[in-house]
Amino acid sequence: MMDRTLLERRHPFARAVGAQSNMWRIDWVLLVAVAALCVIGTLLVWSSTRTWASGSTGLVKKHMLNLAIGAVLCGLVTMVDHRLLRAYAPVVYLVTLIGLVLVVTPVGTTVNGSHSWIMLGGGFAIQPSEFAKLGLVLMLAMLLAQPAEGSDRPRALDVVLSLLSAVVAMGLVMLQPDLGTTLVLAVIIAGALILGGVQKRWILLLAFSVVVAAVAVWLLDLLEPYQVARFTAFIDPGVDPRGVGYNSTQSLIAIGSGELFGKGLFEGGQTTGRFVPEQHTDFIFTVAGEEFGFLGSVTVVVLLGVVLLRGLHIAKQCDDRFGTLVAGSIVCWLGFQSFVNIGMTVGIMPITGLPLPFVSYGGTSTFANLIAVGFLQAIRIREQSF
Repeated sequence: MMDRTLLERRHPFARAVGAQSNMWRIDWVLLVAVAALCVIGTLLVWSSTRTWASGSTGLVKKHMLNLAIGAVLCGLVTMVDHRLLRAYAPVVYLVTLIGLVLVVTPVGTTVNGSHSWIMLGGGFAIQPSEFAKLGLVLMLAMLLAQPAEGSDRPRALDVVLSLLSAVVAMGLVMLQPDLGTTLVLAVIIAGALILGGVQKRWILLLAFSVVVAAVAVWLLDLLEPYQVARFTAFIDPGVDPRGVGYNSTQSLIAIGSGELFGKGLFEGGQTTGRFVPEQHTDFIFTVAGEEFGFLGSVTVVVLLGVVLLRGLHIAKQCDDRFGTLVAGSIVCWLGFQSFVNIGMTVGIMPITGLPLPFVSYGGTSTFANLIAVGFLQAIRIREQSF
């Protein structure tokens, strides 16, 4: 009988599915949770766009194409040894900075008050700030992964370089202006510093800097009028239910009307009547609440929780600091963005324009989220190989 190892060497398919194949090292729980969120998101996008998009399935087809491209990108990243990414982290970071610079020039396009897009033609566009999240994650992990000699903490110079890297990216994003993404980048740097084991004074310095920056932005009147209106509506949604408080009020009505089991797919009155603006992107969770009810909403939250828990598990099990920092920073990013998105639909967070990961309609955001999952899988596959 031919030796099993020899058989796997001779047949590519056998190698691909053999006992030593990377396929068996993939975190299937994470993969299934992400796939389930994408399927639910596709149904919600279909429901929220079928009455007004070009044809009844116009945008949902484009969304499915974006998911397919994102899945390919996820698969390609999964096959890359994440330790090699450490060498290319500065290149990825610089490329994302170039994109952020281009978007604030005449090359960029304004959409919904934010100059954050570069139009590619054919109805496609990219949002460089989404890729900036990936670039910053890799850059920070590279800088903070190497501890100082005789210590388990990063060198002071590396901490300073990390803060500068974050400030440059955040500054370019604020020029768009995109407050939501800026907050996500701030959470990524905070998470990376904490996971990197920096001394407490650096965390306090970061917190102080954020407070000072927030006060300066407010006093210097750097926020756009619509951004100020969003904070006003958050403080008191009833101040102008037909104006600045409209989104928050209609969002709560949509979610509350779903009750326990929901009204059923395509049966939501708020969704069909388009009472909630941007319901296929920023307010996608309201569709889940209205049409799938409390149980459906909880299902989405649980699936997002599974993704975050598996990400934390991968970070904990990884044997090298770079992989741990990458995985942990991704969890901070996805966790914060999910909390803010769901929170703003139920009235506990101000409206910031952040999409719900894996669920909201989007192109660049979908690619960035699935590439992040690819990073997690790449770390998972090789976490026991050191």
